[in-house]
Amino acid sequence: MADTKILVSGASVAGPALAFWLTRYGFQVTVVERAPSLRPGGQAVDLRGTAREVARRMGLDERIRAACTHTEGETLVDRKNRPKATLRADDFGGDGPIAEIEILRGDLTDVLYEATKEKAEYVFDDRITALDERADGVDVTFASGTRKTFDVVIGADGLHSGVRALAFGEESRFVRHLGSYLAFFTVPNRLGLRNWAVGFEDVGRSAGIRAIRDGDEAMAYFGFASEKVDYDHRDVEAQKALVRGFAAGMEWEAPWLLERMAEAPDFYFDSCAQVVMESWSRGRIGLLGDAAFCPSPLSGQGTSLAFVGAYVLAGELAADLDTGLKRYETVMREFVEKTQEMGRDNAEAIFAKSRTALRTRYLMMRVMRLKPIAALASRKTRDVVSGIDLPDYRV
Repeated sequence: MADTKILVSGASVAGPALAFWLTRYGFQVTVVERAPSLRPGGQAVDLRGTAREVARRMGLDERIRAACTHTEGETLVDRKNRPKATLRADDFGGDGPIAEIEILRGDLTDVLYEATKEKAEYVFDDRITALDERADGVDVTFASGTRKTFDVVIGADGLHSGVRALAFGEESRFVRHLGSYLAFFTVPNRLGLRNWAVGFEDVGRSAGIRAIRDGDEAMAYFGFASEKVDYDHRDVEAQKALVRGFAAGMEWEAPWLLERMAEAPDFYFDSCAQVVMESWSRGRIGLLGDAAFCPSPLSGQGTSLAFVGAYVLAGELAADLDTGLKRYETVMREFVEKTQEMGRDNAEAIFAKSRTALRTRYLMMRVMRLKPIAALASRKTRDVVSGIDLPDYRV
């Protein structure tokens, strides 16, 4: 394996997680990232179920927990900031809407990068522009003009994967919009929150704030129900304009959040979408994480799938380079499909369609905390988030 070169595209979560395991097996790993550096901030992401066991096997469990948001729960309020329902992180065994392990995407990336930077080569401010596959490897051309040959190429470059476009075709063939959009950005902790989140729901839209970084800052979000909108996913100012349009007339803290959004340095906006593919590999080219099987943020499982997928993919490649990509699909497919089904179900229920439906949602959230109902909901969620038996790969 020391002579086997693997190129990973994407340095967010899935790519560095894969680099961790590949270097553990002794592969030569290069991670290429089109951004000039690691991207800070981003939405709060979760590790649930089996993904927590992967973090433990990585030996990174304590470091990840130390970097968590430590959000203990969330209060849902009306436009006058009156509490309507409360959810706690310990209500559903750590796998509920507020997860036991919740961490900003950028902070998780930092943990993974620190754990891999000495063994894996990271190349920033570059990207793959062409892939020429051969029987025993892939010739790769980069935007910088560099050309290199790798034994395997893995696209771990997100929902709008460049590797997927080069190797499998146009994004529209695989990305399915689920009817909503989300935006995240950092703001001052105006509400003085400590280890807590506050959310406001309106008909067809929502907003919220959660404390981060010892309470000095907060992560804000907007969510909107909408049919698919055409926009450039790299044009941040155009995306902010979309959010302003979607949020027009919202009450609570929404006007102040929109003001702060204008200067936010870590703004993120994207569709709640899924990636559905018949196969995640072609020859020596494979896909991982959102590039292969994005379940949508509404599933709460995107990061967990990336962690588990990275563990399985590296283990299967180490067992047999020629069959590893196909074996990885076999092991992961059912887990992915169950998770994506949960994401679609959540997409149907995420936004209230009327004031009456909104009042019913508050009532249901209060009822869900009752022990018998909470236990039933926990079992249903656990069947999905722990719905794979991890192989015991020997490192």
